[in-house]
Amino acid sequence: MRSHLLNDTTTEHYRRSVTEGVERVAAKLAATDRPFTGVTADDLAPRIDAIDLDRPLGDTTAVLDELEDVYLRDAVYFHHPRYLAHLNCPVVIPAVLGEAVLSAVNSSLDTWDQSAGGTLIERKLVDWTAARIGLGPAADGVFTSGGTQSNLQALLLAREETKTQDLAKLRVFASEVSHFSVQKSAKLLGLGPDAVVVVPVDHDKRMQTVALAHELERCAEAGLIPMAVVATAGTTDFGSIDPLPEIAGLCEQYGAWMHVDAAYGCGLLASLKYRHRIDGIERADSVTVDYHKSFFQPVSSSAVLVRDAATLRHATYHAEYLNPRRMVTERIPNQVDKSLQTTRRFDALKLWMTLRVMGADGIGALFDEVCDLAAEGWKLLAADPRFDVVVEPSLSTLVFRYVPAAVTDPAEIDRANLYARKALFASGDAVVASTKVSGRHYLKFTLLNPETTTADITAVLDLIAGHAEQYLGESLDRAC
Repeated sequence: MRSHLLNDTTTEHYRRSVTEGVERVAAKLAATDRPFTGVTADDLAPRIDAIDLDRPLGDTTAVLDELEDVYLRDAVYFHHPRYLAHLNCPVVIPAVLGEAVLSAVNSSLDTWDQSAGGTLIERKLVDWTAARIGLGPAADGVFTSGGTQSNLQALLLAREETKTQDLAKLRVFASEVSHFSVQKSAKLLGLGPDAVVVVPVDHDKRMQTVALAHELERCAEAGLIPMAVVATAGTTDFGSIDPLPEIAGLCEQYGAWMHVDAAYGCGLLASLKYRHRIDGIERADSVTVDYHKSFFQPVSSSAVLVRDAATLRHATYHAEYLNPRRMVTERIPNQVDKSLQTTRRFDALKLWMTLRVMGADGIGALFDEVCDLAAEGWKLLAADPRFDVVVEPSLSTLVFRYVPAAVTDPAEIDRANLYARKALFASGDAVVASTKVSGRHYLKFTLLNPETTTADITAVLDLIAGHAEQYLGESLDRAC
């Protein structure tokens, strides 16, 4: 069994095994002609259930053959131009190379004596991102597992900065279309059930600053503490960007921590055309970025950045066996001092490889392409009488629904759109997402693939209309 350990005596085995795996995946990617096979859980589960994990196959080729049957064949492939559903981007090759390197070396980014150069690379990327945001010379941050963890840590810091023990008085303000992790974080942080104040949005799904000002004033009059305002730069459903400068002004007026959830919109930090859309982000106290959403990085690759490095002390604990206090005076850089995690992958290497091969402008150009594509898609939808489109995109998301000319019952239209999405997924021809707008069911394109074209969008819209019309025709037949 020692022959499977990666070390100086097994490098040839390592090279053969990884090469065989890469070739298998490359062949699959080359042959993939649709984003999904349409397999159901009922079809796939018995194949996986039948595998006896206590009886190893003992051979890499045999295991890859089995993996083809239970995973590779039926995986959802985000690289396909007709995967249009969630915030999943196709990945760039330099980042995949970085993934291979970091997995083999297996550095843990908690302490210097486990990572050395990895620690400094991560710190360099944190500084680079903070500079792109404009947070100033005292800024710092750390890589995280994703936006949910980043938002949690940011709100933890905001809670501690209030310096109050009466958690029932704390209030967090977020728009009605903000990420669910705001509510989840409040609960995890021990805040009360009324802690999150939901602020309404305007027609473009942006936080209404007049309403925010009203809620902040109510908070002050009631003797409550405005712990934080969470502004979103790229909402999950609409890609909408809250009015950051106005929100920053209100945060300064009322003494609230300003957190910007830019998990999606962080791609604008590298944009050559649309960076101005997140003007005001530089006034934030903390910012969430998800490189695995709009920097074309493999999951996971995320970070939380703060204006004042000193606030990260609220996440610091010392253990004698890991990061004793004396290391601080010895200036030994331990990333665990900043992180909610202890053991942590060297995910920063993927972004490092990407920047060193492609440069920030290369990433930004790709993100600009999908923003441009969304603008073209919006024009198509707005001109098509079969569809109702919600808002003009700020990033790369389109929310719409099929509206048949001969049907007026909103519930029946809801069912037709849900059916169309399910039928499309079952066919494997395309994958789209769904959401609710004012209680009604809508469909969603999240465009993150520069290989997607307006022809793809048109084709998928025709498929959706066809499935919806089929459902409505069958529904009419059943009613007769």
